Amino acid sequence: MKREPYIINLKQKLDYHYKYFDFSQISPDPLEFLHRYKNYHDIEISGIISSVFAYGNVKQIINTLEKIHSIMNYEPYKFVMNFHEKKNNNPFNGLKHRFYTSKDILILFSTLNKIYNSYGSLKYFFLLYYFEKGKNLKETISFFSQNFLKIISKENELSVGLKFMFPDPFKGSACKRMNLFLRWMVRKDELDFGLWHEIPKSKLVIPVDTHVAKICKKLKLTKKKVVSWEMAEEITDNLKKIDAKDPVKYDFAICHLGMRKLDFW
Repeated sequence: MKREPYIINLKQKLDYHYKYFDFSQISPDPLEFLHRYKNYHDIEISGIISSVFAYGNVKQIINTLEKIHSIMNYEPYKFVMNFHEKKNNNPFNGLKHRFYTSKDILILFSTLNKIYNSYGSLKYFFLLYYFEKGKNLKETISFFSQNFLKIISKENELSVGLKFMFPDPFKGSACKRMNLFLRWMVRKDELDFGLWHEIPKSKLVIPVDTHVAKICKKLKLTKKKVVSWEMAEEITDNLKKIDAKDPVKYDFAICHLGMRKLDFW
């Protein structure tokens, strides 16, 4: 396929930034917490926790995640497997993160305990809803979120915070945090872990927040004005013109260019 001059030029610039934003540039980013661990399950659990809390000011995100990992005694898998929800004994008591209350966090960990005891891994729970023929992971994310919340709702009322943890792309959400978690789990390089081999990188959708949206509008990767699933798909589709097999490889660089207010030259 013949590429337009603009695409060729854009690829050169994106490749430069991709190489620049290597592991030495990881901080500040919630991804740095996953790199503290070597064990598969520790990385996976740290990943879902770090992504769920990845919204708001980056300093606030890092501060909250530091507290949570400390409460887990830096043993995520052991903590989740031994976790038992007790009404009068909440280890997260007093801990809040924007929309999330300490009770929301308690219920999240209680649900993770149920899933890991039933399925052995968050990957196997996710793969229950994976469709190989799908263009991307939209349907899988939708079913995953619905069923995660369904497990919660059997014993708890779904609060605003819990619903926010697991949004549905069919309701328009860009699902930035879930797409971020999936990038970490599916892709493999210095930054991402590639633990979920069953899913091709080409199925990933770029995690879009205000930083990514702003940069991508400037780069003519999207014509959409509002951050949404449609915007995320449009950006991903355009990045596939540059790298069809691994379009989301540029996400970290694009995001941090925006976060750090750097120019995309």
